[in-house]
Amino acid sequence: MKSSYSVIFRTVPVLALLALATLILWTPDSMAQSAKSYFIVGHSEFHALLKNSKKRKYRSNWQKVEKSFSRSLKASPKGSYAPKSLYYIGRVHEELGIQSGLKSDFRRAVDYFGRVVSRYPRHGWADDCLYHRANIYARRLKEVSKARLDLAKIIVEYPRSDMQAKAKTYLKKLGKYNQSIAAVSGKKQSTKSLDDVAKAATSKTKSAPKKTTKTTKRTKDPSGLSHLDTVRYKSSDDYTRVVLELDGRVKYRYQVLDPNPEVGRPHRLYIDLQGSRLGHDVTSATTVSDGILKSIRTGQYKNDTTRVVLDFLSMQEYKVFPLENPYRIVIDVYSPDGSAPVQSSTKSVAKKTTKNSKYRPPSGSKSQAGDLLEQLGLTVRTIMLDPGHGGKDPGAVANGLREKDINLRFAKIVGAKLKEKGFKVHYTRTTDKFIRLEQRTAMANVKKADLFLSIHCNASRSRSVNGLETYSLNLAKSKDAVRIAARENAVDPRSISDLQFILTDLMVNSKIKESRDLAKDVQSSTLSRVRRKWKLKSKGTREAPFYVLMGAKMPSVLVELGYLTNKTESKRLKSDAYLEYLARGVVDGVMAYKGKIERYAMR
Repeated sequence: MKSSYSVIFRTVPVLALLALATLILWTPDSMAQSAKSYFIVGHSEFHALLKNSKKRKYRSNWQKVEKSFSRSLKASPKGSYAPKSLYYIGRVHEELGIQSGLKSDFRRAVDYFGRVVSRYPRHGWADDCLYHRANIYARRLKEVSKARLDLAKIIVEYPRSDMQAKAKTYLKKLGKYNQSIAAVSGKKQSTKSLDDVAKAATSKTKSAPKKTTKTTKRTKDPSGLSHLDTVRYKSSDDYTRVVLELDGRVKYRYQVLDPNPEVGRPHRLYIDLQGSRLGHDVTSATTVSDGILKSIRTGQYKNDTTRVVLDFLSMQEYKVFPLENPYRIVIDVYSPDGSAPVQSSTKSVAKKTTKNSKYRPPSGSKSQAGDLLEQLGLTVRTIMLDPGHGGKDPGAVANGLREKDINLRFAKIVGAKLKEKGFKVHYTRTTDKFIRLEQRTAMANVKKADLFLSIHCNASRSRSVNGLETYSLNLAKSKDAVRIAARENAVDPRSISDLQFILTDLMVNSKIKESRDLAKDVQSSTLSRVRRKWKLKSKGTREAPFYVLMGAKMPSVLVELGYLTNKTESKRLKSDAYLEYLARGVVDGVMAYKGKIERYAMR
């Protein structure tokens, strides 16, 4: 490979480079410099790990290397180090596959090499990506026809490549040399779909980026059929949420199909929307190649049935559920958990535990224990703050205040205080912007947040009602909980009963207990802090089926700061001093929760 860096990397201390990266001012030039610094660190870590036969057996070590390249990519996603970082992320997953024997690791490597080829076809490393991908196709995935095409592409499209000789030798070894060369020379890129459903699609528009349609209002179809108006998604390496938005309710059925490597088909999930037609703006195919989601395809399967097909590089668990106003179907897909040490799939050993088994930290340094806590999801480092409402949705409006404004002000105050405590903080919005409820949880999942805090203010028909309350996701157990969930979900209270039926299925494997514990800590700590100066009524911790908390992979709560409809409380919520006290209380609650789970894990 490109060995000119090797002498430099042996002489540059990794910690010094990290320190240098943090000192650089955040300007366009410094962003490029940061990308370079992260890349150099990653390159050094990669080759050091490659030479260490013991350390390279553990997935967590490769994941640390991948983080350096991901940081480089994030610092300057369109800079000169972006294609190099993508290449090395592909190499990381290739090495992981060699250690684990898992096809899912090789599939991810193929995906990242493909991103370099598709986004940077003229880059000097594109030919290397094609060669690595061809080798994986041939040796690891047994998809020889794809390997031949990649090798032929190097020969035809990269005549001056340093990989020419290797590609020719390898292609001759695989056979069908002339046919492969002819196939690439005559047609550089095949646009044929993998399924009959794509053939049924009438639209021939090109692939779109992150959103496949624009939402448009349309008149009701005289036939009585609903329209699929919008298909949008959020995706990461281990999670994808796809949302299908329609202009009316429909019945639907779905099925997951296993991959078929012989014909090049990945994991697929299709969903048939009965009594529907394709909207005019929905594209027939969207290439994603972002994380585990490979592509989205739509077609008019029957006269009254629309089919949507999701192609995935890997998947382990999925959930499908509908939401109202507007009617939409949400598909959550999770890939296999990649946090465990890499072990060969052919030498797995079963281990048994008893009812009285206790966790004992491994002997060694504190950093080993910290790594284990992180792998098990028993630490809190990254927090997603969600200022409720925004844009065209003002939330509650009373006494001259709009809920969306208070929520955003408060979220920024809390975020600053959490950063002071060493947390990494993300926001679902930092401006007056409308974001759909189901997108907010997806953003937290994609960012791999450890906690999700949704910030709101309350309202009531009775102006005397006041107080602080904190909610977690579960079935509503009181009329008040139903009323508040209906208001925040923007639906009729009568539809909450339907939602509770859906929720019983969604709650399996979700963080119900952890969320309940977090809610208690936030509620009690906030009350304790604020009551030092003001009287504050406790409305307690409650549970209700909030859209914004559904599908969260982390402990999640919704905090109602107070009632805008109460004159005393609305006056306080205008005050920065009061918001400061509330914010300190919420941070105290987060710290209390963090301390508890870490103490529990280390017993």
